[in-house]
Amino acid sequence: MTNAVNEMTERMFDDAPISAGMRVLDIGCGPGTVSLMLSRRVGDHGHVFAVDRDPQVLQAARARARDAGFLNITFVEGGFDVVVPGHGTLDGAVGRRVLMYQPDAAQAITQLARAVRPGGLIAFHEHDTSSVNDDRTLLPLHDQVRGWLRDMLRKEEVNLHMGFDLHGAFSAAGLTVECVRAEANVLTPTAEYPVAAIIRAVLPRLLKHGIVTETEAQVDTLDERLLAERKRNNATCLWELVFCAWARKPAK
Repeated sequence: MTNAVNEMTERMFDDAPISAGMRVLDIGCGPGTVSLMLSRRVGDHGHVFAVDRDPQVLQAARARARDAGFLNITFVEGGFDVVVPGHGTLDGAVGRRVLMYQPDAAQAITQLARAVRPGGLIAFHEHDTSSVNDDRTLLPLHDQVRGWLRDMLRKEEVNLHMGFDLHGAFSAAGLTVECVRAEANVLTPTAEYPVAAIIRAVLPRLLKHGIVTETEAQVDTLDERLLAERKRNNATCLWELVFCAWARKPAK
């Protein structure tokens, strides 16, 4: 199964662009998926600084990179105000699904931009929970599962509409916006999306907030039941909107 989300991130890196020889910071790197994408792009003459607040996640990401033979990544514990080698001279900084968790996205971008040289690139890939439905077709299970995720994020005080807010956050941080575009994760009767894996990963949070029980979630059969619902209705479901945007730090 192709990973549609990774493909969207790669297209953003293609178009921004991020290329060989660049030094780039990956904020909120998590398990290192985006960091490895960047590592391949910048090559032996570039470097990636992968930053996350969680030391256990960083440890796992570091092991993943080491096992895969990626030598041009430095993992650093920290947040948007992190200071890395070459601070203020990096060619770019990127993040995926991380701004939505910041109480003040513009302030976070302002802090991050200090790591980047004048004229450097800032790029973010953020998901948005705004609903876009085909009112001709009812997909109650799909709506229910998306509702679980929205309720979880709402309880965690996440910005559910970070995609629509990207341009404003960039502008408030004093950056020059070059592009904002929206795509979507689309589920069809013949194209799947790993919803069950997502629910399994966040299940502890769903349980903590009392949103759903393990019995109600039935994660082991969830993808099968979602696919059956789409096939039964010959339906296409726009699961969520995905925004990719990039901007430049003003040149002095």
